[in-house]
Amino acid sequence: MVHVVYCDDKEKVLEKILDGSKTMVVRGAAGRKIPHSRVFENETLYFMKKGTAKISAKATVESVQNLVKLSEDEITSALEEPRLALSSKQKARWHKKCLCLVGFNDVTLIEPLDFDHQGNMDDWLIIEKIEDVVVGTSIPYNYEKSRFS
Repeated sequence: MVHVVYCDDKEKVLEKILDGSKTMVVRGAAGRKIPHSRVFENETLYFMKKGTAKISAKATVESVQNLVKLSEDEITSALEEPRLALSSKQKARWHKKCLCLVGFNDVTLIEPLDFDHQGNMDDWLIIEKIEDVVVGTSIPYNYEKSRFS
């Protein structure tokens, strides 16, 4: 599987990934939500800056931590991970009981791909191949690939 990860434009997340100061991303919710327990080592992450409709970088997943039923202290501690490079605002946003921390390496810029946005998409997509969400080769998106196996 491959993953399309939206990067917050206001927090300059993609810029931090490209300059190497950020080598881990987080997603969190009150319960297990995408991508929790659905992203694995050696899969590919594609990064897209929110608001651009351009997929412009990729990386390889090197580590995954799926955390559940965290206490307040455990959440705070997890979000202090230096590789996340989170601002105070981001720490507040991701202060959730279930967290998925995804470490990555081998970040490379790619020729920008035109993203075919569909109305039902979240900020993390799980797909079989990147062409499934690229203008001209996309297929209707559904959450089949995102379900627990």
